[in-house]
Amino acid sequence: MSLSHFTTPICCISSSTSDSLMIASDVKKKKNSTVLCLDETKERIKNMFNKVELSTSSYDTAWVAMVPSPNSPEAPFFPQCLNWLLDNQLFDGSWGFSDRHPLLTNDALLSTLASILALKRWGIGDDQIDRGLLFLESNITSINDEKQHLPIGFDILFPSLVEYAQILGINVPLGATSLEAIIRKKEIELERGFQSNSEGWSAYLAYCSEGMQKSRSWETVMKYQRKNGSLFNSPATTAAIYNQLKNTDCLNYLQSVLGKFGNGVPTVYPLDIYARLCMIDSLERLGINYHFKEEIQSVLDETHRYWLQGAEEIFLDPTTCAMAFRILRLNGYDVSSDPLHQYSEENFANSLKGYLKDIGAVLELYKASQVIIHPEESVLVRLHSWTRHLLMQESSPQQVYADKLRSYVDREVKDALGFPHYANLERLLNKRSMEHYNVKETRILKTSYRSCNLANQEFLKLAVEDFNICQSKHIQELKQLSRWVVESKLDNLKFARQKLAYCYFSIAATLFTPKLSDARISWAKNGVLTTVIDDFFDVWGSEEEQINLIQLVEKWDVDINTACCSETVKILFSAIHSTICEIGEKSVKWQGRNVKNNVIKIWLNLMQSMFREAQWSKTNTVPTIDDYMQNAYISFALGPIVLPTLYLIGPKLSDDDVENHELHCLYEFMSTSGRLLNDIHGFKRECEEGKLNAVSLRIINGNGLITKEDAIEELKVIIEDKRRELLKLVLQEKGSVVPRDCKELFWKMMKVLNLFYIKDDGFTSLEMHSSVNAVLKEPVVLHELLEGAQQNLDVY
Repeated sequence: MSLSHFTTPICCISSSTSDSLMIASDVKKKKNSTVLCLDETKERIKNMFNKVELSTSSYDTAWVAMVPSPNSPEAPFFPQCLNWLLDNQLFDGSWGFSDRHPLLTNDALLSTLASILALKRWGIGDDQIDRGLLFLESNITSINDEKQHLPIGFDILFPSLVEYAQILGINVPLGATSLEAIIRKKEIELERGFQSNSEGWSAYLAYCSEGMQKSRSWETVMKYQRKNGSLFNSPATTAAIYNQLKNTDCLNYLQSVLGKFGNGVPTVYPLDIYARLCMIDSLERLGINYHFKEEIQSVLDETHRYWLQGAEEIFLDPTTCAMAFRILRLNGYDVSSDPLHQYSEENFANSLKGYLKDIGAVLELYKASQVIIHPEESVLVRLHSWTRHLLMQESSPQQVYADKLRSYVDREVKDALGFPHYANLERLLNKRSMEHYNVKETRILKTSYRSCNLANQEFLKLAVEDFNICQSKHIQELKQLSRWVVESKLDNLKFARQKLAYCYFSIAATLFTPKLSDARISWAKNGVLTTVIDDFFDVWGSEEEQINLIQLVEKWDVDINTACCSETVKILFSAIHSTICEIGEKSVKWQGRNVKNNVIKIWLNLMQSMFREAQWSKTNTVPTIDDYMQNAYISFALGPIVLPTLYLIGPKLSDDDVENHELHCLYEFMSTSGRLLNDIHGFKRECEEGKLNAVSLRIINGNGLITKEDAIEELKVIIEDKRRELLKLVLQEKGSVVPRDCKELFWKMMKVLNLFYIKDDGFTSLEMHSSVNAVLKEPVVLHELLEGAQQNLDVY
């Protein structure tokens, strides 16, 4: 991979002293104002963790309003719901969201008809009923519009409500759409389902029980009743069942929902675990989760308790179960993948969400399947296989969603398939997530609903400000690094590949918070130096120069004017010397001690391994594959980049910690994976240059029985094993000596490596340039994102 030298020009502006003072004052005021605004935004987001807000559902409230009093069947049990319906009719005569999406007219028809029936059932609201009927008459043609988004069960529920309206003496203005045609739609839907005869179909019918008043065996539906008394956590379904069976637990559920929400009910409750997990997921995807560590920790602890208790709210819903598993495991909780066995391909197909072809649920299961840390987790391997296959079908150009408004889900599916968990750099993910974020996201079950916990403008505002603040810091650091390259005379070494932008991007895209500037500078400088040193030992340095450089680092305190055998060695040693000394000085602030000697040792290990490879090449020595790998994981040169950075990110590391077997394994797993990825992708080029690598050595040692393809497949298995072992170590809490923040650094480098080698031909220079610009040059503009979201509202 190559990338042209990337620098940001430094502009110098001449002005008078008084002008400079005024400008400085304005900048300070603006900065203080921004900080205050961010603090207020963060406080509002923190408050969202305390309560899950759900929009009131006119449809469900209407069904609860139709529940009669057990003592007086001619009176409503929940008159407050009737009052809510009377008070919340919209200006156009409908019920629902006043700013509903134009393709959600059918949702408004269903909610409006249900509200009309509730009012008529109790003989009140004649004026509201008339206005509602006018809305139906004006919009009834939408039920034949194939572009319209259909609420779940619409073809069963709407015809049933029309029939019920006739019983109540209401003439629903169907226009050219005859009652017979509507009923026929329902019959077709039922015929299709009965032919499938699946458990998913049975669950679907039970979920739509309010539309099956005449043809249900009500007792069989009760197998879907949950411990909280509800059916599917749906107030409408539960109310319909209570009307038929007078089940006490159903009534207790309805009373509890109204006790929490007042006069109206949401379309699904409870949703607390899922909503809070969605908050965490959104904050992580937007790159602002580090502002809410305490709140997130509290939610995760609570979710883990529910997980251990086997809570229905988690385990009866594949989306919540998969999300809880993924987020808990990635945050260090010891959770088994066994519960996901219930969502095998066959079991999922026979579930309600499987019958509904819920791509959102499949997507969450796919994400969960990637968090494999044990070799025996076959449940996740199988889950990964069928969910990936299904998602690839759904994202193909030929696929036409039944749900045509699900463009957000489509983008997220493509994102998940294109960037697996182990190759998703944080800042690139954050940028894409901001660009695709919908602040007015509308979700739809039997009716549409919203929740500020699931999507809101505050998240996006904070994400944009945070991204731009970090980016401005990154631009300053890149300018500083560009000056360092020139001052160190590294640009005078004509053989050296110019990799500054690549090196800095790899850390700015993963370790981006402003306070970690020392870590980013160390990572980038050592990245540049290892690239130059690699070229020096690989091709351009003579044996005398190579030995001279190693001896200089061993002696350390030398007179460079007399001890260096060439100008090239002088430039290289001076740059390494000053960089290591700088890291040592900065480590005093972070570690309370100078770690210069530790960093010298790291560099010596690298140069000795590179010299060994140079000697193999010079003498035409063919090492065994084991000898090669024992040396090659070090010569891959990640040591000087990652290991010194560990001292500059916060946690204290003693010499015992650094020498611990756990840290060595983290380093070896990361470096071995990187070396093998590099050898696979560089095999053709290195063969042409007469160089050996892991692929060619495996072929040589195979005695003519191993082909190139065989060798590559074997190495890919090793890469996958090392990647899994690395993730296991990173996530392991019990018995771990290395702090989590330090372990994360190895995983961040692993993601960088996998991103650049994710395709067979590697990461192209054009893709690299685009990614660098996205993180380091192109700011995010909030109003442009909001305008884009307004033009492309999503529903799913």
